Amino acid sequence: MVLSPKEGAKIIASKAKHVKIKEEGINKLGDVIVEEITSGQLSPDNFSQVEVHPSPDEPWALDWLFVVDTLNFCFWHNENDEGWVVEGYTGYFALCAAINRAIKEKVDITNPTFYSAITEKQLTNILRSDSKVKCPLIPDRVKCLHEVGNALLEKFDGSFKNVVKQCNNSAEKLLQLIVNNFSCFRDEAEYQGEKIGIYKRAQILIGDIWACFKNKDIGYFEDIDKITAFADYRVPQTLLWFEVFQYSKDLNEKLKSNVILKNGDEEEVEIRACTVHAVELIKEYVNKKLDDKKANSILIDHFLWDFRRRYSKEVLEKGLPFHKTLSIYY
Repeated sequence: MVLSPKEGAKIIASKAKHVKIKEEGINKLGDVIVEEITSGQLSPDNFSQVEVHPSPDEPWALDWLFVVDTLNFCFWHNENDEGWVVEGYTGYFALCAAINRAIKEKVDITNPTFYSAITEKQLTNILRSDSKVKCPLIPDRVKCLHEVGNALLEKFDGSFKNVVKQCNNSAEKLLQLIVNNFSCFRDEAEYQGEKIGIYKRAQILIGDIWACFKNKDIGYFEDIDKITAFADYRVPQTLLWFEVFQYSKDLNEKLKSNVILKNGDEEEVEIRACTVHAVELIKEYVNKKLDDKKANSILIDHFLWDFRRRYSKEVLEKGLPFHKTLSIYY
């Protein structure tokens, strides 16, 4: 049996040897998030305020989200190295900019008939960089596009909308549909005999649909609270900043030495699972303090990810490392 992200993360956090979650950090960060939500700074509306994101009125918005989140993995580079850049953006936003550029250039990138047969040369051109640094893992990205494109054509009449319709407004059901039908989204790990689903990209896809459509129409999910945080490279840095996380001396030294952790290594699984569980604890704390507005894990994750991006220089100056893994899962 595969444990859900929430269940599995709680168990791993209770056993973790390399990552400790600190209650005082939960409270400190929780108070910051309460203020952000109360002031209106943190809300689902912020998704559509980012210029590289689609408007829900665009007829291809849902297909855009599916393609972007199929490709949304592994953009990191060492802190002092040059990274992949598209139209001035880096990382995930560079991916968004590249897909938007392809649409402007009349490339049929949101059509599964096109991307189910895309070549490495075509994708390399779509993801071409402003810098000399190329987008990493192009062969893996091509493989992911082939897999999801063919699955859509064979099982869902060539439309991701048909996948979403089948979930009947249930985020939990949509998560199962995604991980059962598209194996490149099946982000699972084993830890001391337990199998846990982490499902970063599958959950972020659901979170992006929810945020883009503002929890309305095809983006309405009655159980959106079942979605957890998206366990990636960057959110743990914010958790370190607010002293929610404390790493063991050995793990800290490894990360500062740029050791590559394998996907599925004990330390890597602990960082990711503890990220999910810490956000669940923050959510509980925040919702006890809020009156009418309620937080979910997606909203809290948005804050944590944005914070790290906004204060990237300060995070670097503080020497707060991120774990480095070559993986299609995040």
